Amino acid sequence: MSAVATQTRGRAAFTGAPWFTSLVTVILLVAMLGIGGAVYPGFLSLQVIFNLLIDNAFLLVIAVGMGFVILAGGIDLSVGSVLALSTMISAWLLQHAHWPPVAVIALVLLLGACFGGAMGAIIHLFKLQPFIVTLAGMFLARGLCYLISVESITIDDPVFTAMSQTQVPILGGFLSPGAIIALVVLLVAIWLAHFTAFGRAVYAVGGNEQSAAMMGLNVGRTKVLVYALSGFCASLGGVLFAFYMLSGYGLHGQGTELDAIAAVVIGGTLLTGGYGYIAGALSGVLVLGAIQTLIAFDGTLSSWWTKIVIGALLFIFCVVQRVMGGRSKE
Repeated sequence: MSAVATQTRGRAAFTGAPWFTSLVTVILLVAMLGIGGAVYPGFLSLQVIFNLLIDNAFLLVIAVGMGFVILAGGIDLSVGSVLALSTMISAWLLQHAHWPPVAVIALVLLLGACFGGAMGAIIHLFKLQPFIVTLAGMFLARGLCYLISVESITIDDPVFTAMSQTQVPILGGFLSPGAIIALVVLLVAIWLAHFTAFGRAVYAVGGNEQSAAMMGLNVGRTKVLVYALSGFCASLGGVLFAFYMLSGYGLHGQGTELDAIAAVVIGGTLLTGGYGYIAGALSGVLVLGAIQTLIAFDGTLSSWWTKIVIGALLFIFCVVQRVMGGRSKE
């Protein structure tokens, strides 16, 4: 083999490595923060950085669950609707049924996990496309919101209000309890993905489902658990969103499923499954938050530019993943 061919193969292996797009995302985030700091005074203040986490804590939790689904070779379009349904159930039980908040949160998380697990079971048992099943779940969950109420339900429960208003001092700034919960979820998810048998099974199923079955892995159980985890994360995201908004509403979370998918893909996880890092969800969410913050600091651009930029980035990352994946096989 010639030296040129060896060098070409080495470069392809480097750029086709699973961590390469994650590294690109981190570089992109640093570049965006650097540009923002150079153009807008105060952009790089610690609290502005913390606000990226505070404002997107619910999205980070949902992106973590979505990350597992995509790693397993699936997709979950129901997470935004499950978020809205979780806020509606929480608000109604607190304000009308007068349930204690701990019981409300426990019930909402259980329902979310069961909802996701049921979709996973249907996908596996009936060999249906995840896109179709979770699309049906999206419509079902959103419709159930309006069976509860067509109006917004304000939450004035003292526990939820305290969670909304509490500021936890850190390094001269502060984080909200929701942001801290999101970071804890991320750490647990990283451990689950990279240091447990379940995590190895998720990667194996996403890489090649038939090979995973031949290896003796329980593909059906893995799929059900992955979608149950996604449903759990979506409902927990709904609880955090209820903390943030202090309301339940059927229109909450519209488009959140697409933001979560974008965060996961921009964070370096392949849409085809089997490659990527759960930690990439954090960098992906921070990139989306940085885009929103840059547009807010500018003050002259419409908020729709956020969607335009995110769409362009998602397109670019999908193309890059495809190209790099092809090169790595050469």
